[in-house]
Amino acid sequence: MAELDKVQLEQTIDRVREALDRDDMQGAIQLLDQMKRTEDRVEVFDELDVEDQAEILPRLDPEDAADILAELDEEDQADIAERVSDTSLSDILDEMEPDDAADVIGDLPEERQERVLSQMEEGDEIRPLLIHPEDSAGGIMTTSFMTLRPLMTAEDAIHTLRSWHPGDEMPYYLFVVDRDRRLVGVVSLRMLITAAPDTLIGSLMNTDVISVPVGTDQEECARLLKKYGFLALPVVDGESRLMGVITVDDLVDVIEEEAAQDAFRLAGVSEEESVWSPISTSLKRRVPWLAVNLGTAFLAAWVFGLFESTNAQLAWFAALPSIVAGQGGNAATQRITILVRGLATGEVDLNDAWQVIAKEIWIGLLQGLLLALLVGGGIALWKGNIVAGLVIATAMVGNMVIAGIAGTGIPFLLKKIKLDPALASAVIVTTFTDCCGFFFSWGLATALLNFLR
Repeated sequence: MAELDKVQLEQTIDRVREALDRDDMQGAIQLLDQMKRTEDRVEVFDELDVEDQAEILPRLDPEDAADILAELDEEDQADIAERVSDTSLSDILDEMEPDDAADVIGDLPEERQERVLSQMEEGDEIRPLLIHPEDSAGGIMTTSFMTLRPLMTAEDAIHTLRSWHPGDEMPYYLFVVDRDRRLVGVVSLRMLITAAPDTLIGSLMNTDVISVPVGTDQEECARLLKKYGFLALPVVDGESRLMGVITVDDLVDVIEEEAAQDAFRLAGVSEEESVWSPISTSLKRRVPWLAVNLGTAFLAAWVFGLFESTNAQLAWFAALPSIVAGQGGNAATQRITILVRGLATGEVDLNDAWQVIAKEIWIGLLQGLLLALLVGGGIALWKGNIVAGLVIATAMVGNMVIAGIAGTGIPFLLKKIKLDPALASAVIVTTFTDCCGFFFSWGLATALLNFLR
């Protein structure tokens, strides 16, 4: 069946809402059941009020309900889970992958977590996942996976695979463990299928297996998956025993989440805030960063105040230093954005710090010289004062170099002290470019005051 187009989806949403308005719950459910693709069901379901969602979900086939719940965002999952009974929720979670079910259970109050787990058939598979931080390898791995043993034959492995009935998320390779469940190799399905029936798994497997410790940050897991092009990543404990598997679909979510998180932090806002967050919540999350920014603004004003006497004599010059400060802030923000992305993807690390900083200093110097020609010449023509043009041009070069140092040095420093480099937002770095921009401009103007009067 072809994917529904936008018009058909809108029509289905309207029909489901009309059925709910008539209190025809069964009619609404039938409309959802008629949709063959989970993605279409999720899109329709997501448009309903949370009260209707919580009413409909337990009445769907548990497997269909699990597919829908797994695709909703975390906030919607929590809202629905809060309104669904323990029994209904446990039935639905039993049909979900353990890692997805753990995400839902992890947002429940502790006492309710235990009630739901005790009613689940697969509760014992989920409990180990709840002890790990949700942003770690242990928190995003699944415990639903099949392993092979080195002395199994290819025929035995295929027979076991058929009896296991793997789901859609299963990767195209299987991990091999010894009798103590230590990870010893990996076998691709292609090799398994094409091998002679009596071939031992031990002779087929690749023993060079890349794995991650259970406490590894999810961002590092995503970087490894991208670097090596894997579809799954094994997770091991301190004794190399296989604890779980992270599949590529889980890390796609991680990559999106980390990218959004970095973008929010660069802007000085919380990733937990949305357009529809309550006013009180938005104020609480935004005001602290604005207060920090206010403090940095006072610092820039203090630098400006050091040259109050010069300003009194050169009122016409007062607006020009802001050009230098503004361009320095823009240049520093460019560097932060590029470097934070590079650190997140593993393109650069702390060992590259001095090389990257040196490169950005040179870029800043060249940028400054190019902009100096434009701004210096423009000001000389505009104000009819060549010295004023030279002052601003020189200050521009100096501030662009500062932008190169601060825009790369601060993210590396934060990485060094185990803080998120995205915290080096414009709120912090532009303090340097603002202060230095004003200092260079007014300092040079003071030194050349006789030529500017």
